[in-house]
Amino acid sequence: MPPFELFPPIEPYETGRLRVDDLHELYWEQSGNPGGKPVLFLHGGPGAGASADHRRFFDPAHYRIVIFDQRGAGRSTPLGELHENTTDHLIADIERLRELLGIARWQVFGGSWGSTLALAYAQRHPERVAALVLRGIFLSRAREIEWFLYGLRSFFPEAWERFAGHLPEAERGDLLGNYLKRLSDPDPDVHRPAAQAWSTYEGACSTLLPSPDTVAAFGRERTAIGLARLEAHYFSHGSFLGEGALLRGVSRIRHIPAVIVQGRYDNVCPPITAWELAQAWPEAGFEMIADAGHSAMEPNIRRALVRATERFKRL
Repeated sequence: MPPFELFPPIEPYETGRLRVDDLHELYWEQSGNPGGKPVLFLHGGPGAGASADHRRFFDPAHYRIVIFDQRGAGRSTPLGELHENTTDHLIADIERLRELLGIARWQVFGGSWGSTLALAYAQRHPERVAALVLRGIFLSRAREIEWFLYGLRSFFPEAWERFAGHLPEAERGDLLGNYLKRLSDPDPDVHRPAAQAWSTYEGACSTLLPSPDTVAAFGRERTAIGLARLEAHYFSHGSFLGEGALLRGVSRIRHIPAVIVQGRYDNVCPPITAWELAQAWPEAGFEMIADAGHSAMEPNIRRALVRATERFKRL
């Protein structure tokens, strides 16, 4: 295997379902080395769900790799459920999973929304986090959400026109509110096309160079419904975080070893956010990838992420 490429595909050695309340049941899995260093992978979105490739950022001979689908996402049920679905619920779910698996501390790895959740979890439970690998930083501030909804038009006008064009012209001044109405509608003929319009917009903007495979993956019905419905829900509530709370909370986690990886041409989560996080956290490693957009699968993003997990093997 070339240095710092993804590790070969592997299958989980254990899978399970964790019922966290009367409504939500979470899919989880473990792969790699059962006696190895625990690492938790947090997927993006919110609502995107995890995939088999996400196991491949970690050396399976060294790491005990824990992956789960967050409430309403992926293989967790009910898909796209908004009730009892907040950042506090997700943090509590992580703790339930940690306790279920008998893990005292783990390394936490998250990109995009996964970076948001990783920071929120670490600031709530710093004693449980051995290290952080963060990619494509999203702090869920109002200006970041506004950028996603409207600012991306400056760089992806055709994708934005398709996204906004799903709504009548009179409703485009409040894309978030009017999309959320459609995404929450119980009628599949209403929520399904809205979800696919939202999700494929994000997919089209996620890579430095056009990637039809990425757009197609984002457009798959199950992915689209979880991603679009939960993103609109979380965005409409500022991800249930106070404005700027994650930056203010950095003082609680500055002692935790961390690496921040950011694509220079990331339009979904622009580099200024990662820069501001790195300025507030000088102890963290910070790597700006010169030839990458947002996706974790951009070649030099994935290499930087594997470099980070390899480096943290020595902790």
